[in-house]
Amino acid sequence: MHDDPAAGAPAAGSRPVADGPDPAARARAVPDAEPRGPDSAAPGTHAGTALAASVPPVGSSRSADRRFADRRAAGRALGKRLAGDTPGDPIVLGLPRGGVVVAAEVATVLAAPLDVLVVRKLGLPGRPELAMGAIAAVGNAVRTVRVDSVLTAAAIDVPVLEEVRQREIGELRRREAAYRGDRPAAALEGRDVVLVDDGLATGATMHVAVVAVRCGHPASVTVAVPVGSPRACATIGLLVDRIVCLSIPTDFRAVGQAYDDFTQTSDDDVRTALEAAGRRA
Repeated sequence: MHDDPAAGAPAAGSRPVADGPDPAARARAVPDAEPRGPDSAAPGTHAGTALAASVPPVGSSRSADRRFADRRAAGRALGKRLAGDTPGDPIVLGLPRGGVVVAAEVATVLAAPLDVLVVRKLGLPGRPELAMGAIAAVGNAVRTVRVDSVLTAAAIDVPVLEEVRQREIGELRRREAAYRGDRPAAALEGRDVVLVDDGLATGATMHVAVVAVRCGHPASVTVAVPVGSPRACATIGLLVDRIVCLSIPTDFRAVGQAYDDFTQTSDDDVRTALEAAGRRA
């Protein structure tokens, strides 16, 4: 979803910044808007295991570079990596916008259903480009990941956070309806969920996606991406049953560095991918 500026990932650090060294590790998950202590654990998290590309120590010289022609090519490669190594009842969820294009190819290879999981950034009042958290929903359950370092530095109290959260819930639901049309959200209970994005930069967007998916009581959760930073892949790997990342460059700068064509994905592209998957089902 890296080409969707309205749905960016939370940042972290000792002050409000657009990005940081390890936001996913510093963010925390809370159900809805319940205030919790700064060390509260994300509900339903699990220790991850397999990595398709090994994660070298941060700062090491070893590289795992791999390039893809575009998101569709990346999705096909990711699907081939997952084929034969994915539990028996998979459902693929793509994070819009770009992640849905990748996920559509994964779903085709796996002959699995495809759905969308919308994530919304909670922008700092007055500086909406900075994230103080993010939300995602599965069914009626909305889950929030807060970035306490940003909230503390900006002196944001619970009522202000809740006002922003409620506004973004409305936008999240609007986007879900725009992408799905009259199709209901897929049921996740007992399914083997494969969460797909076009890459992992900080990992904080995927963090809230994982927290939301756990509310659907799936049998397992796999995160699958074509490219990711070593730190984000290692962090997200602690939250899921499995993480598959085809390329983990030690000199990671941005998701787009792994693509020859990283053209912005449109809402129409997302709808087209979901409609095509629906016709195949």
